[in-house]
Amino acid sequence: MDRVAPLRARPEPDARRAAPTTLAVFLAPALILYAGFMVYPVLRTFYNSLHTIKPQGIQEFVGLANFRELLSTDLVFWKAVGNTAIFAVVATAADVLGGLLIALCLFSRPPFAKLLRVVWFTPVLMSYVVVGIIWVWIYDYDWGLANTVLRWLGLGAWEQSWLGDPRTALGSVMVTHIWKWLGFNMIIFLAALSALPAEVLGAAELDNCGWLAKLLYIIMPMLRPTIVNLTVLSFIGKMMIFDLVWIMTGGGPLWSTETVSTYVYKRAFDWNTFDLGYPSAIAVLWFIIIMAFVMVMTRLMRQRDKLEF
Repeated sequence: MDRVAPLRARPEPDARRAAPTTLAVFLAPALILYAGFMVYPVLRTFYNSLHTIKPQGIQEFVGLANFRELLSTDLVFWKAVGNTAIFAVVATAADVLGGLLIALCLFSRPPFAKLLRVVWFTPVLMSYVVVGIIWVWIYDYDWGLANTVLRWLGLGAWEQSWLGDPRTALGSVMVTHIWKWLGFNMIIFLAALSALPAEVLGAAELDNCGWLAKLLYIIMPMLRPTIVNLTVLSFIGKMMIFDLVWIMTGGGPLWSTETVSTYVYKRAFDWNTFDLGYPSAIAVLWFIIIMAFVMVMTRLMRQRDKLEF
């Protein structure tokens, strides 16, 4: 007699899986807010960049005329691009390398390591307004801390109007920005160092691996994903720097600290040009440039060989 194969029971539906209607109900508020405050402004900016937009809703389609003027005749824009590029490259390198250096020092557990960690991280918790005002006071020519220390050390000849001199204004703002964000990178690197496999580091010590060789050939390769992510995030943030520059210098003196973001704001709201199309073109062009740079940086710094440990 042939055996009758037992009928397979149908798999029961997963009770934990929500119905599409339930998902739609819960996601709809967030999606509506995202579309209203993110998607629509972006699309509207692209639309505005192709028009001349005057008060009372007067619009005139000009095609790529805003972009042609921007790239060919706007010298202030190119000055802002140069300042932003210097800021992004120098401050990003200083932030990431400085945060890594401080993290390595604290990872070796020197005296007062916990106190130093809190001291370095405290500026991250401050708003840009507070940080900017504090450093404006520090850079004050007459009674600021920077010049006071120079006079006390007998280096009065090095006194500067740090934010009033075009030669030192951009560097002074960069120092402030680096001071604020070093602690953030330090904490991220400390977390990454603490997550490294102890057996790998222990094996290196058993093999009498020097500290420099261990850093270059063991620790740095394992920290590569963290370094790449922090570099990209820091670069994006500095390419869009606005608030600190606006608080400390407003883009001056003589455009020496003007960034693309501050220039967009001035052309849109601070100057009597009465045209939202042109600053929209600046924003669109800068968005495309940032995206291109991020894609190139990510591709160049991507880890090709997966580390196994």
